Amino acid sequence: MDYPPLHIIRASGESFSAGVEEHRIEGVTVRVTGIAKTIADCFKYRSQVGLDVSLEALKECLDEQRADRATIRNFARVCRVERIMRPYMEAFSI
Repeated sequence: MDYPPLHIIRASGESFSAGVEEHRIEGVTVRVTGIAKTIADCFKYRSQVGLDVSLEALKECLDEQRADRATIRNFARVCRVERIMRPYMEAFSI
């Protein structure tokens, strides 16, 4: 498959299963991660995604109140990026 370009990663345990939501789309159940987990994943894979993309996602999420800080912090802990995200979370709270 040429498009879209894919980069496959492997995850297990809580990092794989946490934050998964089920949605029905055209009669099919689809499992996707929620916004707070997706943001934590962006920071976890920031070398592939880009720090600028991760920061923009975090800022928009907080500005639009799509997830609360405690939930984002929880998923940051699950993804082991809490210390990396902390200064940005504090900066966006001003």
